[in-house]
Amino acid sequence: MIALNEQKNCQWRIAKRPNGNVKDDDFLYDETEIPTIENGEVLLKTLYLNIAPVMRMYMSGDSVANEKSLDIGDVIHGRGVAEVIESKHPNYKVGEIHQGQIGWQTFKKSKVTPAEKFRKIEDYRLPYSIGLSTLGMTGFSAYFGLLDCGKPKENETVVVSGAAGGVGTNVVQLAKIYGCRVIGIAGSDQKCELIKKLGCDGVINYKKDNVRSSIETLCADGIDIYFDNVGGEILTICLDNLAKKSRVVLCGSISEYLNDKPFGPTNYTKLRKTNSLMQGFFVYNYEDQFHIAEKNLARWVQEKKIRPIEHMFDGFINMPKALASIYEGKNSGVAMCRIRKGPYEN
Repeated sequence: MIALNEQKNCQWRIAKRPNGNVKDDDFLYDETEIPTIENGEVLLKTLYLNIAPVMRMYMSGDSVANEKSLDIGDVIHGRGVAEVIESKHPNYKVGEIHQGQIGWQTFKKSKVTPAEKFRKIEDYRLPYSIGLSTLGMTGFSAYFGLLDCGKPKENETVVVSGAAGGVGTNVVQLAKIYGCRVIGIAGSDQKCELIKKLGCDGVINYKKDNVRSSIETLCADGIDIYFDNVGGEILTICLDNLAKKSRVVLCGSISEYLNDKPFGPTNYTKLRKTNSLMQGFFVYNYEDQFHIAEKNLARWVQEKKIRPIEHMFDGFINMPKALASIYEGKNSGVAMCRIRKGPYEN
């Protein structure tokens, strides 16, 4: 692995718009001077960077997730966990660890604006990578999507697509905490074994199994909550198998992100037949409740009711390959890149 140049701010920029999955020549590696801060600013040293499907959308020039669109040559957007190593800001101290909009770079100068959405990560004596998994936007998406939109009740049947992914692994474990029967859909035998260990009562390998017949068999009385991380045909199949007064939670649609045209379910009228609800959500609309989610999720992690699942890539130089792997289905849990080792890591 190529050693990180600690004397420079290493960056990944957009070289060209991706066509299909991202490729090496879509990225431009750059090294600039480490920024000098002024009054009201902090200097952050990056520890971990998140890897998420939305990053390809940023590279394509789309304005998504309340982030401005990017031009060729811009540093790629991305959340990260970083340590404050210098501060001229009255509310931020050297040594604090924060998560927020870092971008694909190894240092960041920041005025800590609301748009950057920084949050201090409290010391739970856990590796600080958890700020990008269970105690970050991934965990919060699972928490608010399932609990606020899905409203789980004991003994209900919950189906989770993308169940081995970052959000999915947390949804599976949260649903079990609430006493639900959970069916997980994933894309390999290895991922199906993982979600079984996390508590799934039934699993479907969508690459090998007939998803429709499997859903009909495993959910003979219908689906009470469908937590959708993938969109596409699996959404259509689940809409055909809803129980009365069921809830469909729209969290993600990774199966569609590489398509030229968006997918539209033709059977959405099945919601009428079962008096069901279909609801999308945006995690930052719950920002005033993040502290509640963090407290509860941290407690469940400490009580070992939730196990953070993190797929850790090593080395800043591997960021492009890590993003490409998301679309190849190679990761389980939250994908992230370790730039530097943080506290409490073995």
